Amino acid sequence: HFFNTKPRHKKHWRGEMEPNRATASCIKSSIAEYQRSPVVKNSSLKTRACLVPTGCSVIAGDRANIHSDLSLIKNSSFKGMYSLFSLAAVNFLLLPGICLLDLSDVSNAEPSVPVPEDDSAETLLLVWRYREGSPRDCWRSFQISGCTVTGDRSMYNKADAVLMRHRDVITDEEAPLPPEPRPPAQKWIWFNVESPTNVPRPWKYEGIYNLTLTYREDSDIFVPLGYLIPKALLHKVPRASFAYPLSSSWNPRPGFVAWVVSHWENRLERVHFYELLKDYIKIDLFGRAGTFTLPPGRDSVVQMIRQYRFYLAFENAQHTDYITEKLWNAVQGGAIPVVLGPSRKNYERFLPPEAFIHVDDFPTVQELAQYLLKVKDSPSLIQMHLSWREDHSVYMTSLWGEFYCTACKAVRMRKGRINVVRNLTAWFFS
Repeated sequence: HFFNTKPRHKKHWRGEMEPNRATASCIKSSIAEYQRSPVVKNSSLKTRACLVPTGCSVIAGDRANIHSDLSLIKNSSFKGMYSLFSLAAVNFLLLPGICLLDLSDVSNAEPSVPVPEDDSAETLLLVWRYREGSPRDCWRSFQISGCTVTGDRSMYNKADAVLMRHRDVITDEEAPLPPEPRPPAQKWIWFNVESPTNVPRPWKYEGIYNLTLTYREDSDIFVPLGYLIPKALLHKVPRASFAYPLSSSWNPRPGFVAWVVSHWENRLERVHFYELLKDYIKIDLFGRAGTFTLPPGRDSVVQMIRQYRFYLAFENAQHTDYITEKLWNAVQGGAIPVVLGPSRKNYERFLPPEAFIHVDDFPTVQELAQYLLKVKDSPSLIQMHLSWREDHSVYMTSLWGEFYCTACKAVRMRKGRINVVRNLTAWFFS
C-alpha cells in the first residue's frame, strides 16, 4: 500500500504537499519489475528517476542483492505519527536496496561509464583554490583509485578537470577563473555547498562549466553531507568502516532542547521561529549568540547533543536539498532532530519519516511545543522516534578532501565526454 500523508501546514510557512501519484506508480512498477526479473549475474539495472536520491547508480551484478534487500521493506514496521507504511518510508527503504548507497557514483546528467581498463592512466584533478590540510591520497582516505588531486596551478595544462568553488572564484581578484583557451577535453566543475541565498552572481558563469558538484541530488556529482547506511548493507558500501554505528539512545537525558547557532540574524526564519518557540518551552542556546558554552574538543557539538533529547536542526535558508551538518550532528548525537528547512518530503529522502520532527507538522508553534513536552515524558513516543537507529549507521562526509576525490572519480568515469552546463542560475535557484 502506498500513501502520501498530507501534514497540516501553517499558510504563512508553506503550502500543503500534493500527493505524488506518479511517484507511487513508479515505485510500484519498479517493485513489480524486480519481482518478475530472474536473478542474472553481471547484469545492470538502470534506476528509475522516482527512486531517491535519483543520482544513485546501481552496481552491475547486484540484481540479486536488490531482490534480497526488498525484504527490508517487507519486514519494516514504522508506527506512530504516520501510522501506516507511508510512501516516504517506501522511498527511504528502497534507497539502500536499489542504490546500495554507493553515493560516490552519483550523476543525474549521464549514466555511469566504466573506469578505463588502463588503471595506470591516472586522472588529474586541479583544485583551483586547494584547502591545505585536505587529504591528497584518494585511495588511502576514501578507497577511490586512479585519482590524483593537486592544488598546483602550474599543472593546469595537464589537468583532466579543474574544480572551482563558487565563493572562491567570485572573490579571487587575482585569478577569478583559469585562463582560456582551456586544454582539449578538460572539464570545469562548478563546486558549491552554500544555499542559493548565499551564492552571489552565479549568472556570471553561464555556459562555461561542464559539471556541477553540490548537495543537490540532481547535480552531476551529488555529495550529501551525510547519509544513513542500513546495517544489513554495511558489507556492500564503500568506506562503511568510517560510518558511526547508532544506538537507540532511549536512556534518560538531562537536557530537553538545545540549539547551536553562530550566525544570528533577526531577519532569518529560524531566528523568528526560535523566538516564538522559546515562549512555550526552555531551549538551551549555544554558540556565539547563546548563553551556554560548548565543551572543548573537535566533536564538541555532538558531545553536547548527547546530553539532550531534542536538537533544533534549523537551516539558515530554505531551499531544495539544503540539509546541512546540523541534521547529521543531531543524528550522530542521538537526539531527535526538530527540523526547519526544505519540506518534510525532502527530508524523507534521507531519513525514515519518524526519525525527525518537522516544524510544518504542526499548525502552530504552541502545538509543536506541546508535542515535544509530550514526547519527553512518554517512553513509547521516544521509542517510536528512535527505534529506527538500531538498524542503521550514519556516514559523515569529510570536508574538503572527500569532495575533491569524489569529483576526480566522476571525471574518471566520464573520460571522452564533454557536457556544457547551461542555465546554471535557473537550475540552482529552482
